[in-house]
Formats: sequence, structure tokens, C-alpha cells
Amino acid sequence: MGKKLFIVLNPAAGKKRAQKHMFDILEQFSSADFQCTVHITKGLGDGANAVRKITEPYDMIVAIGGDGTLNEVVTGLLDSKKDIPIGYIPAGSTNDYAATLGLSKDFAIAAKDIIYGTKTKLDIGSINNRFFVYIASFGAFTGVSYSTPQIAKNLLGHAAYVLSGIKDIASLSPIHMRVETPINSFEGDYIFGAVSNSTSIGGIMTLDSSVVDLSDGLFEVTLIKTPQNAIELGKIITSIQNSDFTAECFDTCITSEATFYPDKVVPWTLDGEYFEGDTVIKIKNLHNAISLILNRRKRESI
Repeated sequence: MGKKLFIVLNPAAGKKRAQKHMFDILEQFSSADFQCTVHITKGLGDGANAVRKITEPYDMIVAIGGDGTLNEVVTGLLDSKKDIPIGYIPAGSTNDYAATLGLSKDFAIAAKDIIYGTKTKLDIGSINNRFFVYIASFGAFTGVSYSTPQIAKNLLGHAAYVLSGIKDIASLSPIHMRVETPINSFEGDYIFGAVSNSTSIGGIMTLDSSVVDLSDGLFEVTLIKTPQNAIELGKIITSIQNSDFTAECFDTCITSEATFYPDKVVPWTLDGEYFEGDTVIKIKNLHNAISLILNRRKRESI
């Protein structure tokens, strides 16, 4: 008897490319003797609910969509305490996490990589009563992501709509925040903050791959201080473009947990999806909380 596979497909992700290639994807899995059940998501949260309701003994769950779709699969699994390996076929407009993992953009190859891959334990983040796969962030780059309609993301491209969030000082709203970790503490006015487990942040910020380890029990914290003039804003943009976060305009650290105390409630994004925020934000690294299927060459690079 073949292995049982549950597929969660977001039909609106990216430019709806996955829908056009579903036959190729299913052909790969069927040829490898997988019995496939496909759940097509109908809206926000539907993927997580579908995974929570799983009662059959599936051998694997595959998320096809953007990072938000993967988040929903992970959330559904952790909420229901199911231990099922996850495969990820990136089909979104950003795919930050997929870029960090080095996953193929070719759907057929991505499916093969899952079929012949190996379970790899990876960290996940918890933030108050929610989960995130690779990033929780607030500020300049974040609101644009969840407030921009999917069709606009498809037409403009990710970098274009994200960069619109930091085009001038007038558009930047400083957020006063105190941040406490077991080792470091910071306080100041910030235009952006992120707790991440990825080399790519928002599609425009890149962290050193030698520093980022997806299974070391640690997150990278990046805070951008509010610029006081156009010159400081220019330095921030240049630093981001050069992936240099050592300048005075940044506060950074590596930690397993962090607590954020904003002077007012501000919205966050979790893997690109909206999170309403709170007066106290507690973030923890859930070490090796999931098993993601990766092929050998990608597993060795993580």
C-alpha cells in the first residue's frame, strides 16, 4: 500500500502558478506511490483548520503556496500536537523561508526533492498565543505586506511594494520599544524590528548565512533605529543593501527568547500575515519543533 499524502494548496498564492502545475506535482507524487488528498484553501486560517481536523494517519503533509501557507500547516500541526513530516513547495510572491532553505522554484523538482528527501528537525517560534516559522516583525516593512492585495503583489513584485514602506522619513512612524533578552536589553525609537530564523527578511534584507542556523535554538533580533534626517535614512538603506547591520542605526543580538514592551500596541506580521500585537510580546524559540523534508544537498547547507 502506498504512502498517504495530504496536500494543502493556496490557489491565490503568487501568480497562481501552482494551479497551472498541479498535474505535474501530482504526477511526481503518484509515480512515487503516494496516495494524494488535496485540500484547496478558501481563505485565511482554512489551511490550519484543515490540518487540525486530520484524523487519518498521513505519512506527510505538503504545503503549496507562500510562507503564510507553510505557517498555517505548521500551526495546525502544533495546535493539534500531530507529529507529521512537512514538505514545502514554494509558490508565493516572497518565499523568504524557501530562499533560505534553497528550495527549487521548479514545481516538479521541488516535488522530487520531497519524495527523495530526509526529515530535518527545524526550529519554530511562538509569539504569545501564535506560531511563526521564520519571522515575527513590526514597523516599516510589515504593514505593507499584509495590507497589499494579492493581485497587487503579483503585478508589482515583492521588493517594489515592500520598499514603498521606507521611501521617505515622513512615511516612517517611530515605535518606542523596550526589548529584554536573557543577555541583552535595548530601548529606543525604532522604525522596524524583527525576530527571525532566515537569511532573507522581507525579501530585501539579507543576513549572513554563516550566522543563521535554522536548528540551533536561537533567533536573530534586528532593530532599526528611527533616522533623524535624510542622511541617516540614506545610511540605513545603504546598510540594508550591503547586508551590514553593525552600524549605529541598528541594535542586534542572538537569543532563544525575547520580550518586547511597546509604549502602545502596534501590529506585527508573522511570516507575512497580520498579528494584532499586544502590550507585552513574548517570543520563544521552540527548538526542533517540526520535521521538514529536505533533500541531501539542501540539508547539508543548513
